Amino acid sequence: MQKYKLTESEYRFVKIIWDNQPMPSSQLVEVCKEKFDWKKSTTYTMLKRLCEKDVLKNENAAVTALVTRSEEEKYQSSHIVNETFDGSLPNFIAAFMQGKKLTGEEAEKLKQLIDSYKE
Repeated sequence: MQKYKLTESEYRFVKIIWDNQPMPSSQLVEVCKEKFDWKKSTTYTMLKRLCEKDVLKNENAAVTALVTRSEEEKYQSSHIVNETFDGSLPNFIAAFMQGKKLTGEEAEKLKQLIDSYKE
């Protein structure tokens, strides 16, 4: 996977592909017109850009993703933690949780998740 951050519009665009792949490019044009009010040329420009970045593939008018949703989410979350919180996951969680409360069930799920990643 390319080591770069997808823009918000790129992410929303790729999300459509993840949810519908393989997706005919003509259907992609219609969905983007409906969701984003994009013209056909805007959709194809975005598609071309993401194909050049090896994020998407457009072959025989069928669009598929070369990057999985989980790969992108992993990259995005790691990027945020590393760039904003100097790589500190506890600092990220503390900032994220400011002013929020967890239910007992949510806290237990988080504890189980943390335990599953202990060395």
